[in-house]
Amino acid sequence: MNKASRAVILFISQGAYAGRSPIAPGTAGTVVGVLFYLGIRGLSPGHYLAVCILVILAGMWAAGHAEIILGRKDSPSIVIDEIAGFLTAMFMVPPGWFFVFSGFLLFRVFDILKPWPLRRLEGLHGGPGVMLDDVGAGVYTNIVLQIAALLISR
Repeated sequence: MNKASRAVILFISQGAYAGRSPIAPGTAGTVVGVLFYLGIRGLSPGHYLAVCILVILAGMWAAGHAEIILGRKDSPSIVIDEIAGFLTAMFMVPPGWFFVFSGFLLFRVFDILKPWPLRRLEGLHGGPGVMLDDVGAGVYTNIVLQIAALLISR
């Protein structure tokens, strides 16, 4: 693998290098996810979903290769999974800072605690093992946010 390919893989997998943060790289990656979300939140649901799928697929590819480059399974510096997870968390959630902040907190909690069956997904090989537990944490977060939105709207 040439130097340029390695640089692209690390740039993507480390969330524009947010994953190199010496303190809480996963949280730094989630902040990048928030910024990415703020940039795409106005898209139609179909286009937003397409971006999510693209980020997840690109993340699987980059994370799998980054594990090889970094010589470590699911290195803490790989944060594309947090970005994809946060984007998943915010899919079709009502706009507003309450939901962004709540989504950030809930996503971090689900990502750290990894309730069933998310922890089992980490055992998958390569990129899917890196990505799918965080996408699952995003799904759990989305469900809680959708319920909150429903309750608030009553």
